Amino acid sequence: MERISQAAARLGRLPVRISGGVPTQDVVSLDRGDPDFSTPAPIVDAMDRALRDGYTHYGDLNGDPELRAYIAERASAYTGDRYDDSQVLITPGSTAGLATAIYAIAGPGDRIVLFDPTYPAYAEQAALAGATVVRVPFREDGGLHLEALQESVVGARLLVLCHPSNPTGAVFSEADLRGLAAVLEGSDTIVLADEAHADIVYDHRPYISTMGIPELRPRLVNCRSFSKTYAMAGWRLGYLIAPPELAKVIRRIHLIYNCGVNSAVQRAGLFALRTGTSLVMPMLQEYQHRRDLVVDWMRQTGLLRGRVPEGTFYAYPHYPHPIGSVEMVRHLLRYGVCVRAGAFDGPGGEHHLRISFSTNTTDLIEGLSRLEKGLRAL
Repeated sequence: MERISQAAARLGRLPVRISGGVPTQDVVSLDRGDPDFSTPAPIVDAMDRALRDGYTHYGDLNGDPELRAYIAERASAYTGDRYDDSQVLITPGSTAGLATAIYAIAGPGDRIVLFDPTYPAYAEQAALAGATVVRVPFREDGGLHLEALQESVVGARLLVLCHPSNPTGAVFSEADLRGLAAVLEGSDTIVLADEAHADIVYDHRPYISTMGIPELRPRLVNCRSFSKTYAMAGWRLGYLIAPPELAKVIRRIHLIYNCGVNSAVQRAGLFALRTGTSLVMPMLQEYQHRRDLVVDWMRQTGLLRGRVPEGTFYAYPHYPHPIGSVEMVRHLLRYGVCVRAGAFDGPGGEHHLRISFSTNTTDLIEGLSRLEKGLRAL
């Protein structure tokens, strides 16, 4: 008889995330969170230099000291508070960082608050930790539903916020973030902010990080990624910034689960951060073009309805047909296009589809054409 752990059994009760299909000549993938751009050549060259310079051994298990110091310096400049490199932890991708933080903060019987719909990894990681998930809906305009949160967050150990939001594309206002801080005032609830898409924001909209809210910082674990901003998804590099005492606990879990990060990759990451905007802007401009293309297509066809994404490279429209989103994805796959079912993002995602425009424009146009055929066939 096969035996599995209680953690694995808890995980088994959640929907299994699947792609609509494997991209082939016959299937256009509009479901992936991986930028289609190649990593900019200067970053690749920095990796090559690091390998030739001998970064082929175990490094500091907390992360490259120079990279941590630079991230702490940036955080200090942004917030006006002093951050020390001991508050920074380099992780093998942001998902590993999120998991490490959740395991360090929450355990069996603890409550974790998630906004709904949201990135499904949080609920999966909560299940492995044995914690109970409480879901709070967004407002109709995509903002934080602070009134609903006020009741749900009482006694919660942790609140996880994806900002900008995967999958909805919402970018939360300073008023929303200050309202969140006000709701949590006097509580012991920790905020874990996933800001993997922080650099992908449209229409010259100002982006306020959770780190920009002074009242949040004493309870804030901020998680960032190199994957989206620098098209480094396959490099697996991210980082956390946390208050000193909490950083110590998270580091202990990290050392058990991850035992350090690729040394040369971290040197390339340091180069990417130092170089910054010149590497990012061409990709951001192309994402905005694609975002506009998807929004125009939705308006012209009238087949799907949804808010204009303010950030990320996802659109998250609602469809009117009375079938579940998993079944809808399977139906659309027969027309040669794969998107992601909203059901995987929580109950609030049902009857939604996540359409990724992280693919090239030619494939995006073809994918939307196939999507239109599949929807019109219903």
